[in-house]
Formats: sequence, C-alpha cells, structure tokens
Amino acid sequence: MNTLFIEYPKCTTCQKAKKWLTEHQVDFEDRNISEENPTKEELEQWYKVSGLPLKKFFNTSGQLYRQMELKEKLATMAESEMLELLASNGMLVKRPIVVQGDCVLVGFKEAEWAERL
Repeated sequence: MNTLFIEYPKCTTCQKAKKWLTEHQVDFEDRNISEENPTKEELEQWYKVSGLPLKKFFNTSGQLYRQMELKEKLATMAESEMLELLASNGMLVKRPIVVQGDCVLVGFKEAEWAERL
C-alpha cells in the first residue's frame, strides 16, 4: 500500500517520525510541505477521511499561525475558508501527515502510528 509522508525537513518531530517509519520498514513517498503544499482538494479529502476536526490540521505552534492571529479567527471561519487558508501556505499545516489508504494521521504520536500503520 502506498504511504505518503508529508514533512518539513527542519522539523524535529518530522525527523523523529521519518526515523520511526524507516525503523518499522514502512515504505513511503516523501513530500516536503514547504516545496509542495497540499492542495485544497487533498486537504479536504484527508480531513474527511481522518475523522478529526479541521482545526487539528493547523500548525498552532507555528509563527505564521500566531502572526495571523488564527486562534481567534478560526472560530468564525467557514470550513471552505479554512481549507483555502491551509492550502495557501504549508507552514500553516500541522505536520507530519501520513496518508495510507483510508488512514490519515496528523502529527506524530508513536503509539497511534504503531497501532494504525
């Protein structure tokens, strides 16, 4: 099964996640989020498959998130607006993201990855 690993190479959490995938012999296609941001269509599909609230796809610890004061703004935004915003800049997207069939994992939680992958 094809596995897509979306990361920001300078992110230490992404580095740990990538190491975990390699150690657990999970073959994956690597995608640098700063060079190839997920499209609105991809994000919408992943959001629906993941079962997570759309807000979980935002990188809440990122500088851009804070600069744009999104904590306050997201509460009043429509889903389509949030998806447009996420698709506009990879630095707004929480990472890593793993997409494997009907499994979408956002962020690196080792126990969850071990169970689902």
